[in-house]
Amino acid sequence: MAEGGSEGVLLAATQPFDLIAVDHYMPGMDGLETLARIGDLPAPPPVVYVTGSDEGRIAVAALKAGAVDYVVKTVGEDFFDLLAASFQQVLDRSRLSREKARAEEDLRASNARLEALLGEVNHRVANSLQLVSAMVRLQASALVDPTARAALDDTQRRIGAIAQVHRRLYSANDVESVDMREYLGSLIEELTETLSCDSAPHALHLVAELIRLPTDKAVSLGVIVTELVTNACKYAYPTGAGGEIRVMLRREGEDVFLLAVEDDGCGMPVGATPKGTGLGTKLIRAMAQSLQSIIEYEPRDHGVRATLRAPLA
Repeated sequence: MAEGGSEGVLLAATQPFDLIAVDHYMPGMDGLETLARIGDLPAPPPVVYVTGSDEGRIAVAALKAGAVDYVVKTVGEDFFDLLAASFQQVLDRSRLSREKARAEEDLRASNARLEALLGEVNHRVANSLQLVSAMVRLQASALVDPTARAALDDTQRRIGAIAQVHRRLYSANDVESVDMREYLGSLIEELTETLSCDSAPHALHLVAELIRLPTDKAVSLGVIVTELVTNACKYAYPTGAGGEIRVMLRREGEDVFLLAVEDDGCGMPVGATPKGTGLGTKLIRAMAQSLQSIIEYEPRDHGVRATLRAPLA
């Protein structure tokens, strides 16, 4: 027990305490000044403030200054019982607070390990998909049949769309959602490299708002964009000619996003059947269903506009 405030602060600075009781009236520093000095310590223990029976304003000032509880000093055994009860409550709260802090720290550490593990998984998946893509490319280069080679080229682009998602996940802090503006930007660049050439120069343009989607939705949307852009490059413009394809992604209200892919080509007759094998159309339909939506085609005088509206979450 310290004889006064200065001695008490010195003891608190040099020894660990689970709890400190401070009386308002002490020689030298009063209780409020002592409380302030204790509060300035690096790791101050909880303080119970002891006041006189008619000093409610002092108790309020002590609580505002950082005391965790106060006890009114009275004559008799009741005071010591109240003081002991206050000590026990404060110690229990401190213990619970420490346990809560440890649990939160353990949870943060666990989440960090989980995010690191998910990042590593996405890294390996992206590398594996890259390897598969390389194998498909080698197989395509060995084929003579142009139809078979074109089919493998389409497969390679689909693999690339999925691999892009996993590259985004392991290279970003968020492993649960994908920045669609960045993702679609990279995807459009890859599609431009594979679909545009000197004999048929296609100009692919992207306008996208900052939207984040869960991983599964990002994969579905990436496959849809890949198929729609590929179809536009193949069928919208005459053989040997190029043209412009525009991709747009934006919000519609708070809970819905709109994807649009459009061209200025020859258009698509109403009720026309898909060109090619029809696999791309089936993929688009399946991916749209996974997004709880459908693709709508809007034939125009020049070109086609394909749109999809789907929930963000």
